[in-house]
Amino acid sequence: MYIGRVTGRLVATVRYEGLEGVKLQLLETLDEDGESTGEQLVAACALDVGPGDLVHFIDGREAALALPDETFVPVDVAITGFVEQVTSGGRELDLDPTPGGPA
Repeated sequence: MYIGRVTGRLVATVRYEGLEGVKLQLLETLDEDGESTGEQLVAACALDVGPGDLVHFIDGREAALALPDETFVPVDVAITGFVEQVTSGGRELDLDPTPGGPA
């Protein structure tokens, strides 16, 4: 499981069968200190999230299994939940996207 921040939405007019109704989000990955890794991913979303939301996600085969439809769909990354607090190395990380804002 990894953490990331939703940075936008992706709209696809043509979709693989089984992905109808599945939202696609742009996701910025974060490292263990809450800093951006610079990588942007397209993630299928099993939740109602939007830009700025801090989320956890999974990749690989588990990502396809996280979606509500029980048939296999070719998905590499899926957002599976919201992150409210992160503690790393005994300290709470400030993951608010605005400088100096609350976590």
